[in-house]
Amino acid sequence: MAERGEQQDKDQREQDERREDESHEPENEGLRARLDKLSNALDAQRRDGRKSSGASGLGQDGAGPSPGSIGNAMGLAFRVLSEFVAAVIVGAFLGWWIDRLAGTTPAFLVTFLLMGAAAGFWNVYRIAMKPPGSKRR
Repeated sequence: MAERGEQQDKDQREQDERREDESHEPENEGLRARLDKLSNALDAQRRDGRKSSGASGLGQDGAGPSPGSIGNAMGLAFRVLSEFVAAVIVGAFLGWWIDRLAGTTPAFLVTFLLMGAAAGFWNVYRIAMKPPGSKRR
């Protein structure tokens, strides 16, 4: 008899669970429909964000620059810095070398250092004056 009572309890629990599931189905369907609607709206907003971010350089959320544009800007900054520093160093080295060969005071060093700085500024100016869409080398 104890087994029969346990079986009835088990059957009763299963019926209760089915009723709970059935009572939540309309609620679940409504939530699923709402989730689908929100997912579609989010996808549409992301697509629109990608289209506009290409022109403005902003990320998908429009709050800041995208990672690719930060990398491009840093690459350009390092190029500008290296071009300027290299021009100054080469000018100073050439001036020092000519002074050493000629046995003169640092006249050539100062002259070529200033010429190197001028060449560095010229290189930076050329880089800065390229249109944003043009290909940089």
